[in-house]
This record gives sequence, structure tokens and C-alpha cells, in this order.
Amino acid sequence: MSVTVRVPTIMRGLTSGVAEVAVEGGTLAQVLAALDAAHPGTRGRVLDDGGRLRRFVNVYVGDEDVRFASGLDTPTPAGTLVSIIPAVAGG
Repeated sequence: MSVTVRVPTIMRGLTSGVAEVAVEGGTLAQVLAALDAAHPGTRGRVLDDGGRLRRFVNVYVGDEDVRFASGLDTPTPAGTLVSIIPAVAGG
């Protein structure tokens, strides 16, 4: 099942500048593993050492924030857009 991952600007050095990457995976965990296999280092930017989503990185499957869905077990049907969005803070 091919899904598209929208890569934020700050991570595009890992994807040779590409903004959107097509990968296979039926869950978010599988999509992130496939993304990291194709573009090493991406997983570490999204997940912490314990394999959990980093606190200041938001991930959406379609329009749904995975923290309010099933987290890494969130289904990613074919054609889905997965967006990785670093949180922005200001002061």
C-alpha cells in the first residue's frame, strides 16, 4: 500500500531535498520504518530512543493527529498522506 509522506523542510537533507516521498506500509510504524530504510536517519528525527513519537513532532495521517488516533498503530491505507510537522514555539 503506497502512501505519501510529506517531509518538513528541516528534514529534507535526509531525503536529498525531496518534499514528498512515496513508501509502503499499512500502519504509521511501517511507513516510518520504510521511510527510514529509504532515507536513513528520518526515523530518529520522528521517534525517540524508546520508539515513541518525539514530543515536539506532530504526525498526521490524512487530517488526523496520530496522538488522538492509534499512535504508531494508526492505519495508513493506500493513497494516504502522512505529514510530519515539527512543532514551532515562540516567545
